[in-house]
Amino acid sequence: MPLHNADIAETFRKVADLLEIEGANEFRVRAYRNAAGTLAGLPQDVSTLIADGQDLSELPAIGDDLAGKIAELVDTGALQALDEIETRVPPGLSEMIRLPGLGPKKVKALYDALGVDSIEALREVAESNKIRGVPGFGEKTEENIRDALDRLEGKEQRLRLLDAEHVATPLMEYIRAIAGVKRATIAGSFRRRKETVGDLDILVTAKRGSDVTKGFIGYGEVDEVVSQGSSRSTIILQSGFSVDLRVVPEVSYGAAMLYFTGSKAHNIALRKRAIRKGWKLNEYGLFDGDDRIAGEREKEVYDKLGLPFIAPMLRENRGEIAAAAKGALPDLVTLESMNGDLHCHTKASDGKFTIREMAEAAKGKGYDYLGITDHSRSQTVAGGLSDDELAAQIDEIDALNEEVDGIRILKSSEVDILEDGSLDFPDDLLARLDYTVCSIHGAFNLTREKQTDRVVRAMDNPQFTILGHPTGRLINERPAYAIDLEKVMQAAKERGCFLELNAHPSRLDIDDTRCKMARDMGIKVAISTDAHSVNGLEMMRFGVEQAGRGWLEAGDVLNTRPLDVLLDLMKRQGR
Repeated sequence: MPLHNADIAETFRKVADLLEIEGANEFRVRAYRNAAGTLAGLPQDVSTLIADGQDLSELPAIGDDLAGKIAELVDTGALQALDEIETRVPPGLSEMIRLPGLGPKKVKALYDALGVDSIEALREVAESNKIRGVPGFGEKTEENIRDALDRLEGKEQRLRLLDAEHVATPLMEYIRAIAGVKRATIAGSFRRRKETVGDLDILVTAKRGSDVTKGFIGYGEVDEVVSQGSSRSTIILQSGFSVDLRVVPEVSYGAAMLYFTGSKAHNIALRKRAIRKGWKLNEYGLFDGDDRIAGEREKEVYDKLGLPFIAPMLRENRGEIAAAAKGALPDLVTLESMNGDLHCHTKASDGKFTIREMAEAAKGKGYDYLGITDHSRSQTVAGGLSDDELAAQIDEIDALNEEVDGIRILKSSEVDILEDGSLDFPDDLLARLDYTVCSIHGAFNLTREKQTDRVVRAMDNPQFTILGHPTGRLINERPAYAIDLEKVMQAAKERGCFLELNAHPSRLDIDDTRCKMARDMGIKVAISTDAHSVNGLEMMRFGVEQAGRGWLEAGDVLNTRPLDVLLDLMKRQGR
């Protein structure tokens, strides 16, 4: 079975989970977790890098040993080290550790006390009220576990957008090489650039007589052929991902793209608009009676309906059709309009490259500035800087700015918002920075009211500039903590603060609806990568796409500004 980055990252996370449950050396556990993080955020598919002869040990957090294990997984589909651990620790425990509120110690306690070794066994003891009798647990914890299990049962399995790309890229290369294929495009939520993707919808045009579906089901990663016909086939890949391919005539290609791109709500609104004109719109075209009056191109359909072309990212029926009809669609922010990145980490904390190396990489992307935001002192697990270390880094950046031409390195820090709402460095030290990115990294389980008040109190500090990854979610890993983000946004507006759109594919935090809320409230958003390596800087495109889904224009984004305007915008009275 071919393995993609997400598969290998998941294997490494499982190794780390089981080692942690077993009580292994924390540095060994962290090595696997860091490697999993590198793989999960890697723009290129690791199997392609191996095929190209790249030395994987040069990747961040990947030494010779782990590079060998990656190669072993790619070559064999298995990892001997994991097999050995699973002889000592039940593999099902790693699934349990992913549930909110269940860490390694609690999972081990349940295993030792009740023999719970799987999700199914956990559900059984939770429903029979046996968990509350285990030391360290209680009725409330038992109830929370039942709730988490119920959410897990009803959860649709969706891939992060980056992981979907790793699946889609080789598949599309294969499809485009099938004899007779003229055009092949992915539609659906993938084309709308949603943060997660449930399946792939692929549209193809082909020369007459071409047997495209036969070639499609011959793809090397096919696990099951669900259906096969002359114009449509559905397969399940070995990863469990579903792919649907439709062969459409050229004359209907635009209408089919419109229909299968969605969203369903957007399509319904367009069909109603067509009906009001006495027409019919479907995947085959726009019809006046039996006459097809549009359908070969999407723009042609929109034109006939009296609308300008609406970008796929906007097609969620959130007012885009009314805006289009009035000529008021947003001029969406683009990757080319980004002038810098305001959130990245270096070797000083948990990053993998030096300040100079990160700056040179940012300069290579055409940026005018790069903000260095290593972790603050409370983040010991992430190598947070002490007061003296941050002061020394400030001096180092001042010196580097005298040496490195073509880019300005900005002095900053990702400062922890502590549970009481205070910031993790003294104000006089924070005042030496160009700005701050203030984030929550702990005490996620506070009530909505307390979490909200915590952030608002932090914003009261004049040294607060940008709220980092505002909801704390990790897509498919950790839900957002409870927080009244509308109240937080109002507080940010009143105090002259900003919100981050964290572009890492595991975060994309804030989401598209909150981006639009920020725009409507007049709050500027910083799109930043949270890069921990030079590769991480490549993730900016995901943030820009998320911003587009949230209707953000260049003027709504903080770091589209030239340096002098940016620094002026980030000034607060008292800084």
